[in-house]
Amino acid sequence: MAKRIVIGAGALLLVALILVVAICRPGRAALVGAGMAAHNLCSATFVAGLDPAATFNELVKPIMGKRLGGLLRYRVDRANQSVDTTFMGLFHAKADFTPGYGCRLEYAGSAPPPAPRALMPVPVADGFAPSAPVVSTDPLIAAGLDRVFDEKTGEPTKDVKAVVVVKNGRVIAERYAQGFGVDTPLLSYSVAKSFTNALLGVLVRQGRLRVDQPVGAPEWAGAGDPRARITIEDLLRMRSGLDIEESASGFSPVGRMEYLKDDMAAYAAQHPLRRPIGTEWDYTSGNTLILDRLLGHTVGGGAAGMRSFAEQELLGPARIGNVTMEFDGSGVFIGSSYVYAPARSYARFGELYLNDGVAPNGQRILPKGWVAWSRRSTLGETYGAGFWTNDGSSKFAAWRVAHGFPKDGFFASGFLGQRIYIIPSEQLVIVRFGYSQGDDFGIEDDMALIASVIRATHGAANNTVIAQR
Repeated sequence: MAKRIVIGAGALLLVALILVVAICRPGRAALVGAGMAAHNLCSATFVAGLDPAATFNELVKPIMGKRLGGLLRYRVDRANQSVDTTFMGLFHAKADFTPGYGCRLEYAGSAPPPAPRALMPVPVADGFAPSAPVVSTDPLIAAGLDRVFDEKTGEPTKDVKAVVVVKNGRVIAERYAQGFGVDTPLLSYSVAKSFTNALLGVLVRQGRLRVDQPVGAPEWAGAGDPRARITIEDLLRMRSGLDIEESASGFSPVGRMEYLKDDMAAYAAQHPLRRPIGTEWDYTSGNTLILDRLLGHTVGGGAAGMRSFAEQELLGPARIGNVTMEFDGSGVFIGSSYVYAPARSYARFGELYLNDGVAPNGQRILPKGWVAWSRRSTLGETYGAGFWTNDGSSKFAAWRVAHGFPKDGFFASGFLGQRIYIIPSEQLVIVRFGYSQGDDFGIEDDMALIASVIRATHGAANNTVIAQR
């Protein structure tokens, strides 16, 4: 009898294991990891000009974990500008670089890459002119920067790469990690979602789209499909109700979308509703990719058309140069995750929102009131429409305000601590980018820096010097 029980338990365990393998598909997760590594290493090497070995150790390995990261191998082909990765020798991925468009993963069904093009250079702008980093001599600001950058034994790695502080339209302080500088393009991760907000804002100002209009995804065109009622605003505010889980796991739908699918929006749009539209906030990059596809179709011309539109209508007027927007295999901007730009260019982007969507030359880029609408809390959460916000009743917003980030502040934010803080009442923008670990990616240090800068700049001129290279 005991032997039968043991055999029965063994059989049940085998069935459970088969079900886990069938449902979770570990090979698929391994491919996600290989794809993430190939894409990030390709972009770091050929877009940002960084050392791939350092990027592997500082960015890729921490995401995968040391054990799994140790099973991944990569090869950089500088002649053909591509990166191949292999996980356990079984699961392969390849990413190719196209000048002006960055890197994309290679799939059999992908459309041909667009023709190479030069990036729009960083325009000369008042307050951003020095080519060397601006170093503040104010002790409060210096101490705040020290706290952001300094590593502490026994605590999660910060690995901060760049901080830029802009007050009244002028860079008053900045600091960079070794190997990074004023001109180094930095990975955005979800800061890209705020660029999606800006591109949408331009189309709304031009009268080509409305935020209350249905998205009209072809996947939702069937008779009686409830998803047909999802609006542009529902996607931007993360209240669509679509069941597209986002997590750091290689098993999540968003991981599969970004690293296994050449048509990311089509994959995201196939997901059903998990809850009624507009009733609950649920952050997922799937919403953003569906919206980016609509923006691309509205602009027309594929990746080249979207790139030209962005330069002519957003980046050029706002003096935001050296920006790489990356696209998937169907030619849709990956506006959930993949923009590369120098820290000062991200600061100029923040300045656009600080000034209610008006360019330095007085040209209105975003609709009047767009910024206030974007930072308005969604369903009481700490998120607005493409930006995180202190507006609303969220306990996280209340915590930030209590720790020195004013109530009218809002920010673009990405995985591993990529952030653009915007504080209209202080005429202040602070950019902070890095590969930080830990649950909060160093946000407590950021709050302390914000508080220090506000104290230092109240009632006294800030002292700055230009660092010598």
